[in-house]
Amino acid sequence: MGNTPLVGLERLFPELDVKIFAKLERFNPGGSIKDRTALNMLIGKIRRGELTRGRSLVVESSSGNLAIGLAQVCRYHGLRFLCVVDAKTTRQNIGILRAFGAQVEIVDERDPQTDEYLPVRLRRVREIVAADPNAYWPNQYVNPLNPEAHAATMREVVEALDGRVDYLFCSVSTFGTLRGCAEYLRARGHDTTVVAVDAAGSAIFGRESRPRLITGHGASLPPQLLDAELADEVVHVTDLECVVACRRLVLREAILAGGSSGATVAALEKLGAALPAGANCALIFPDGGDRYLDTVYSDAWVTRHFGEVAHLWKEPASAGGAGGTAPE
Repeated sequence: MGNTPLVGLERLFPELDVKIFAKLERFNPGGSIKDRTALNMLIGKIRRGELTRGRSLVVESSSGNLAIGLAQVCRYHGLRFLCVVDAKTTRQNIGILRAFGAQVEIVDERDPQTDEYLPVRLRRVREIVAADPNAYWPNQYVNPLNPEAHAATMREVVEALDGRVDYLFCSVSTFGTLRGCAEYLRARGHDTTVVAVDAAGSAIFGRESRPRLITGHGASLPPQLLDAELADEVVHVTDLECVVACRRLVLREAILAGGSSGATVAALEKLGAALPAGANCALIFPDGGDRYLDTVYSDAWVTRHFGEVAHLWKEPASAGGAGGTAPE
């Protein structure tokens, strides 16, 4: 777990006089940065004997990467795992959870006040935990072990760049990753500018919650782990901007990244003109694009939601893109 690659992105924005590096968290064994969170929230209780093989039941609300990370850890240590997901959860993620032996409960009703699934999911988790004395809810939304896991994430980036991280771009949801990274930097006196990348339509920074298409970042309610002062700048990114950034990332760097990774790329582009020459910019890529093949990388899905927009990420034929003629 951890020690994932940090790679330079030399072709992404050649017009910018900055150095861009991506932390590829898809290379954790469960495929995302949430593997770190899942392990950190469980391993202490496992070692102390508070969670026992075949008896304990881990219960969590998640529709994506954290669910898969927990399913993997629970399978390895022989713990039962029940994940409460909602109707937006992809068939692929549900399939992965069941392959790990997890029990999946799908919530298909929205909260009448917020029109969101999350409050209903959390209510159902509380009901399950109250009914089973052997149940444990890690609760990624409030658990300090969530951000604690990402001190290691940030340490790896700092060490790889010999201590010079001028800008950190990090997408936000539970606020665990950004909080853990920012607290590591602040505690060691780094003057890194921390950029929180949020979804347009997310309520994390006080905006009104609106429907969103891209999973993995943003939230319908401000998370309890939120500490807005840890973010030096906040950039909101639309669903379409995520799609365009992901597609350009494939075209120019041959990196298949997830939607929240694309969000950090879009945020970097938005701030590009204001970045000082020679700055080292680190982007956290939480997962890979293989879990977004039916959405971000599906031409039919993109056309259905945004219309004919392929021209936004294709290179001009005359320019040949970053490494050749753009595909038709």
